Amino acid sequence: MVIDATIEKIPYFNAPIYKENKTQIGKVEEIMGPIHKYMFSMKTSDGVKAESFSKGDQVYINPQKLLPLERFTQPSAPRGGGGGRGRG
Repeated sequence: MVIDATIEKIPYFNAPIYKENKTQIGKVEEIMGPIHKYMFSMKTSDGVKAESFSKGDQVYINPQKLLPLERFTQPSAPRGGGGGRGRG
């Protein structure tokens, strides 16, 4: 099942996905597409059938399981490293 994301943050792999009533229906399996308009596939939980959903249904992810977009778009600053060389 492929879900078109409407949020700006990127979900963790294996982040739980919920229905509006907070019932877990699956987990994020794969993230694909351009960074500003990405989609992700969902592996459904046992007993949940993909046919029970229709286009336009909303699903939810815990905000603590999301990464900021800047983590993927801005290069990381070089780390200090190589400082103290120990006693000699």
